[in-house]
Amino acid sequence: MAPVSPTNSIESSPAPATEPNLVVLAGATGALGLLIAHHLRQRGAAVRALVRPSALHKAEAQSLRIQGAEVVDVDYHSVADLTTACTGATCVVSALSGLRDIIVDAQTRLLEAAVAAGVPRFIPSDFSADFTKLPEGSNRNFDLRREFQRQLDKAPIQATSVLNGMFMDLLTGQAPLVQPGISRIVYWGDADQPLDFTTMVDTAAFTAAAALDPNTPRYLRVAGDVQSIRGLQAAASTAMGKEFKLLRVGGLGVLATMIKLTKTLAPAKDEVFPPWQGMQYMHNMLTGQAKLAEPLDNARYPDIQYTKVQDLLAHK
Repeated sequence: MAPVSPTNSIESSPAPATEPNLVVLAGATGALGLLIAHHLRQRGAAVRALVRPSALHKAEAQSLRIQGAEVVDVDYHSVADLTTACTGATCVVSALSGLRDIIVDAQTRLLEAAVAAGVPRFIPSDFSADFTKLPEGSNRNFDLRREFQRQLDKAPIQATSVLNGMFMDLLTGQAPLVQPGISRIVYWGDADQPLDFTTMVDTAAFTAAAALDPNTPRYLRVAGDVQSIRGLQAAASTAMGKEFKLLRVGGLGVLATMIKLTKTLAPAKDEVFPPWQGMQYMHNMLTGQAKLAEPLDNARYPDIQYTKVQDLLAHK
């Protein structure tokens, strides 16, 4: 009888468990950041949530810990501190919100840290309509994102921006388009201009999937629903069980004049979203200049089910 070889007589050892991808998440205690952290954990990622020392013991940081995230306090003014925090990550995701000191300055330091730590991928805090096609000066917050974009595109790192149109959630709050009290859809310009909407939850789910996808392009464009003003009218009428009518306030020139007047009378330069900023966003969308290019990337992650405008309004 032939001798039994060692490979036949000894059971094979199990393969070592694969370490989960580590994603570093900046702006983790904000509304979008908390949702991104949740969806990253749902997908099995390890999450290192960066928070300012003042937020280390707040409820949002505790929520992150409960979800299984590692919460690390950092000094956003220190590239060295941020580099240590980024070490070992496969992707850095920024959900930071603010003005120049955050969107340009703090994100630039975070980018430098990611490069210094050898992180291969970076997702900036864009999460908006397509600002890449807009002229300078048409939207202050988009101008800041373009300024950081120029820094990002020069860096030796794979960058991916997630563009999702308007947060659909604003239709039941800050965005003035749907007015249930008077059963009107208020708008300027063309009632047939297509508009992109995605809920914050769906944006977070898409971003989490993108953060774990090593082959993402420079831009990913996603819209949970694409509706014109007339489409919003139909969706609101069905969702709320009453007829909505259209109320055209004027052309886009009227809206532009309103923006200038509001900015002059109530500049609120230190606010991230003063009234005129929201009006600028509406103008960008209603002109069609910020419309996401199609085909959209919704189907890239087929497990994500997107909320439609009618479904959102039905639960208002």
